[in-house]
Amino acid sequence: MAETVSKRLKTSPPQIGTHNGHFHADEALAVHMLRSLPAYASASLVRTRDPSILAECHTVVDVGGEYDASRNRYDHHQRTFDTTFPSRPTKLSSAGLVYLHFGRELVRRKLGLEESDSAAPEVDLVWNKIYESFVEALDAHDNGISVYDPAAVAAAGLTKRFSDGAFTLGAMVGRLNRNWNDPAPEDPAEAQRDEDERFLAASARIGEEFDRTLDFYTRSWLPAREVVRAAFEKRKEFDPQGRVLVFEGPSAPWKEHLYTLEDGSESVLYVLYPEKPTPDAKWRVQTVPVSKDSFESRKALPAAWRGFRDEELDGISGIDGCVFVHAAGFIGGNKTFEGAKAMALKALEE
Repeated sequence: MAETVSKRLKTSPPQIGTHNGHFHADEALAVHMLRSLPAYASASLVRTRDPSILAECHTVVDVGGEYDASRNRYDHHQRTFDTTFPSRPTKLSSAGLVYLHFGRELVRRKLGLEESDSAAPEVDLVWNKIYESFVEALDAHDNGISVYDPAAVAAAGLTKRFSDGAFTLGAMVGRLNRNWNDPAPEDPAEAQRDEDERFLAASARIGEEFDRTLDFYTRSWLPAREVVRAAFEKRKEFDPQGRVLVFEGPSAPWKEHLYTLEDGSESVLYVLYPEKPTPDAKWRVQTVPVSKDSFESRKALPAAWRGFRDEELDGISGIDGCVFVHAAGFIGGNKTFEGAKAMALKALEE
């Protein structure tokens, strides 16, 4: 796992092999990830199920019935295959296998770190996060694993309220295959070229989504974590019990990072941040949800404040400079930081 890609490559340029016929998102992404690395940048691609041709390929993904990283074989269809990503339950597909072995290098390069920094904590942090938020869905889809336990869903009598258009990552790639009634070229070689062109389009499309995900987690998500960490470490300066988190500089997406930093303690109830990065900015007081995607607050702003604004809210709360409190009690605002802090501290006692 620690060996670099360049040390594993012994042919120049290498040839990547995968199967022909109907293609899926996992091998489309696997090929894209490999070609994103300098050692594979000029790699050619062959799509076949002919064992003699695959045997000549430097790297083979999603075909061949063999998983052996030392020989660059990354198939998952054999009966004995049961490899999963560290600390995750989902059996890997070819996308997960390639990401398992090459994902750290993709992350390291995106972070601009040297090869000697491959074991840096931030590399592992992003490597794990991208697997959980992107690659695992492809592994599950290709291995026929549902998001929810079908038996539990049926027992609960749950049904969809509307169609979501089946716009999953897998479906996005699947739509680029030839439809059952699309005319195929009569010449086998021409038909294969058409199919290969469709595959390359699919690899580029899901590759673009992967690249955007990699860009987000390295350039936005990871820096946000440090902003939240700094605020979290100073939280007791504003409330001795650490229930108020304040972003004194730029605010950042905080929910997911806060839950991780709390590590199950659920200590923070209110988050304060400026509406914009200027000295005259108004301030917001936002409640912390019970979970990242929940609309239920750990402690909503006082019921008596909800739905009121400006001077009327000043009189009700006894705090000057109030701007509003939402009718649902999950957010409010004040003209100044001191006013927002007063709202949070008073709400703690309500």
